[in-house]
Amino acid sequence: MIGIDIGGTGMKGGIVDLRTGNLVSERFRIPTPQPATPQAIAQVARQIVDELQSREIAPEPYSAIGVDFPAVVKNGVVFSAANVDPAWINTNLEQLISDALDSRTVYGINDADAAGLAEATYGQGRDKTGLIAVITLGTGIGSALINNGVLVPNTELGHLEIDGYDAESRASARAREVHDLSWKKYAKKRLRRYFQHVEALFSPDLFIIGGGISKNPEKFMPYFEDEIRTPMVMATLRNNAGIVGAALWAGGMPSERQRRGEL
Repeated sequence: MIGIDIGGTGMKGGIVDLRTGNLVSERFRIPTPQPATPQAIAQVARQIVDELQSREIAPEPYSAIGVDFPAVVKNGVVFSAANVDPAWINTNLEQLISDALDSRTVYGINDADAAGLAEATYGQGRDKTGLIAVITLGTGIGSALINNGVLVPNTELGHLEIDGYDAESRASARAREVHDLSWKKYAKKRLRRYFQHVEALFSPDLFIIGGGISKNPEKFMPYFEDEIRTPMVMATLRNNAGIVGAALWAGGMPSERQRRGEL
């Protein structure tokens, strides 16, 4: 199954074995066109799919494709444009990419949801039950909630208001750099407050932390993890998570296939 991850600087695609969550060949990346208008993105998506379909091991030419996108996506339609071209608002992402792919079936999903779904299914959340909260700390804060294997979409927990501020303006990895915070101060003041707030709202059974800083948990975890009741682990899929999650979405989680009328 093909998954495509649309990012602010790059668009990546790969062929995913849904039995394992592994890529069956090297992923393919093209810089995100600027401006990242709907038509420009659709053209690059076509290039990525053409490249992947030309490989020795490739999916059936008319199999579904999953595409993740950095915005709220409801029933294939983009409903926000905080970090993308405003022309995307009310654009049917699925129809747009499908038209560029000669009517191939496309399923769209929020980028943080895709990454979280992949991590919950194949990574640290594998075989875990209950509510899993996947929080990605990077330029902003991405979030995904998976309850007993079912995605709760478009949570956007980076935009929670905490102490009068947008959460990601205070607790994202970029905020630490912008405000020139030590790891200790960032963890004790910013991360602790953010995770305690999310914990109070949702009472998750597991936190999975993703993003670039998850590679070095020793820099920040010792300063606040004892004050969070919920177990916390680092994500493992990292840069492939979006691709894998998008492909998984296209392949159909049981709950999503039921919504589509496929079960």
